Amino acid sequence: MNKQIEKRDFEILMVEDNSGDALLIKEAFKESHIQCHLIVVGDGEEALDYLNRRGNFADARTPDFILLDLNLPRMDGREFLKRVKSEGLFKTIPVIVLTSSRSDLDIREVWELNANCYIVKPSDMDGYIAVAKKINDFWMNLVQLPPPPRPNPEA
Repeated sequence: MNKQIEKRDFEILMVEDNSGDALLIKEAFKESHIQCHLIVVGDGEEALDYLNRRGNFADARTPDFILLDLNLPRMDGREFLKRVKSEGLFKTIPVIVLTSSRSDLDIREVWELNANCYIVKPSDMDGYIAVAKKINDFWMNLVQLPPPPRPNPEA
């Protein structure tokens, strides 16, 4: 049976330093009755710790996809994207950039860094609900996501 068709909670890693934006997307998923487990980390370094199960994230599950802001402290979204798409173990995890930037330069740069999607953050709760529903419809229902990466036992 296709694992994607089975009803389950999706594992989503959100890399976002603005607690207000993180709360809005959490509420949007909740209001839309979308089954997911949303983990929020504040920057790219913390996201890499999560993916590599380091420190406080020893029991982390591999996310089905990543929601990524661009402007972050310590390691910004561009550097994180560059790193995650170059590491064999994580490069198949879809990365959805969710940012406030409408800059053509930013849009081109993240596509060149192999982001899977670029979404401009909405300005209100209704907009966040619409984005959550579209993410659900496309990424959680229509798209066949890759299976979680498995560590190489010989590495």
